[in-house]
Amino acid sequence: MDNAYSQAGVDVTAGYEAVRRMAKHVRKTQRPEVLSQLGGFGAAFALKDFNYQDPVLVSGTDGVGTKLLLAIQAQVYDQIGIDCVAMCVNDILAQGAEPLFFLDYLAVAKNDPAIIEAIVKGVCTGCQEAGAALIGGETAEMPDMYTGDDFDLAGFAVGLADRKTLIQKSDVQAGDILIGLASSGLHSNGYSLVRKVFFKDHDFALDAPLDLLPQAASLGEELLKPTRIYVASLLPLVRTGKIHGLAHITGGGFVENIPRMLPEGLCAQIDRGTWPVLDIFKALAHYGQISEADLYEIFNMGIGMVAAVAPNERDAVLAALEDAGETAYVIGQVVEDDDRAIQIR
Repeated sequence: MDNAYSQAGVDVTAGYEAVRRMAKHVRKTQRPEVLSQLGGFGAAFALKDFNYQDPVLVSGTDGVGTKLLLAIQAQVYDQIGIDCVAMCVNDILAQGAEPLFFLDYLAVAKNDPAIIEAIVKGVCTGCQEAGAALIGGETAEMPDMYTGDDFDLAGFAVGLADRKTLIQKSDVQAGDILIGLASSGLHSNGYSLVRKVFFKDHDFALDAPLDLLPQAASLGEELLKPTRIYVASLLPLVRTGKIHGLAHITGGGFVENIPRMLPEGLCAQIDRGTWPVLDIFKALAHYGQISEADLYEIFNMGIGMVAAVAPNERDAVLAALEDAGETAYVIGQVVEDDDRAIQIR
């Protein structure tokens, strides 16, 4: 279609093709509560069948950050959407809510239907892992805002919980055990520093192996591992009341995120050596000359989610997580301390 809009650099026909291609992936995420179809002006989701006495909606929004630049460089587009979903639904989970639906926003320089399909396919994979429906979104072609293969991806999720099962800071008590759930790698945080270390301070190739990453076929394979989604394994435990607190370890690492689940006067004592630090963090420390203190303040160090549980629930929670396919470790405890919120020892 050659019209005034296409002369301005916006290919409407390609946009229609992209929607047609993504539809088959979106259908795989649908839940019975979805009342609308792809392409409408708004998306509708029914709540009447949820048997909650005091229902509370919990929302979260996030993006993928500069990890996108590596996906563009590697031309690997079908995983980055998982990261976008994970960043949102793991935050909702940390409040004790079940993710219900997700919306994505994709801004591109040029509308390439195959690339857009791959990106949205990743979003749909993440939604399926989280049990959330992809009920809408926006693909914006903005040739003067972005150039070449550049794109940005962000998302928005809504979850639901009964007020009595919401996770509150006041639920965490001195003596609680801290259980860390293994991450898949870097997840989606710290990539401005990661790119500086590997590609500015050092001229490593994205598609080549790195000596300090013996388990990865290439540096790019390691850096583009999708963020782990913890909904299926943790939500059943949340509903039983066995989880007193949850911290999603994102930007700010251990130092910023674990204290977010603690009430005043309590401190998280983290015991080094209680879980294996992944090779990628050792490589960053080596090549970037990054101190251990900085590592814990920036990265997840191999732990993507931290749960606070009562001592008498420790074994039951660990067993349930193992049955759900998680690798989990006892990494510390909660103690009384008016002077600090976290101690890594």
